[in-house]
Amino acid sequence: MSKFFKIVFGIVFITIVSCKDHKKNDKNSMVNEKSTEEINQNNTESIVNNAITAHGGSSYDTANYEFVFRDKLYRFNNTNGYAYQVNFKDSLGNKIEDNLLNGEFNRTVNEEQVELSEKDIAKYSNALNSVIYFATLPHKLSDKAVQKEGIGETVIKGEDYDVVRVTFGKEGGGTDHDDIFMYWINKKSHYINYLAYSYSVNEGGVRFRSAYNPRTVDGIRFQDYINWEAPVGTPLNELPALFEKGELKELSRIETQNVRNLNATEPVE
Repeated sequence: MSKFFKIVFGIVFITIVSCKDHKKNDKNSMVNEKSTEEINQNNTESIVNNAITAHGGSSYDTANYEFVFRDKLYRFNNTNGYAYQVNFKDSLGNKIEDNLLNGEFNRTVNEEQVELSEKDIAKYSNALNSVIYFATLPHKLSDKAVQKEGIGETVIKGEDYDVVRVTFGKEGGGTDHDDIFMYWINKKSHYINYLAYSYSVNEGGVRFRSAYNPRTVDGIRFQDYINWEAPVGTPLNELPALFEKGELKELSRIETQNVRNLNATEPVE
């Protein structure tokens, strides 16, 4: 073999080996990238699952409770799917009862069922679902429509927290599926001590909630919240710092009163 052909052969051989190594490295890089994404997702799921366990865990599966919120009596029963109910009187003294049974809504006025428009059905069912959702956090964070993303860690008032961002899929995510939530989960206790959300309806808004008055009723943790207001457009991840600086305005209190386990033999307050 001539010297020329030896040189050419050597160049071709090196090029082929180099291409194979490059492809191998690319493949390994893709595998490592995918593994990192999977690890992050699994870690986020673990953080949320630990929070659900800390707040009630399997007790949520057969939970049958009632509580009072803003002078309305709410009930939720998770034994067979879910059944939510609220009873109250309107400004005219009419007795109103709303029921949401596995997604099906109906209203009675003075014990007579009434026909409602699709708009009103969506409005009233969303209102009922929202109250139960917040009262039983973080139970519903395991739903299929919930899209969870771990976005890091932070310190609030000297304690360490994992930060989880939550959005909702359009299917099964409700009428406000485009809302964005953020939860701060204590690394030691796994309790959700802070949460925030942004919404777009009615010109939009940003809220931050700090938990207080925690109590456990037959295995399920209930807690009240101070509802803080922030300027529209404030990034959710900046709210804890604004909260610690005292730059958020208290808007309202979210208080669940007279909590009672309806499966208990004796009333529990």
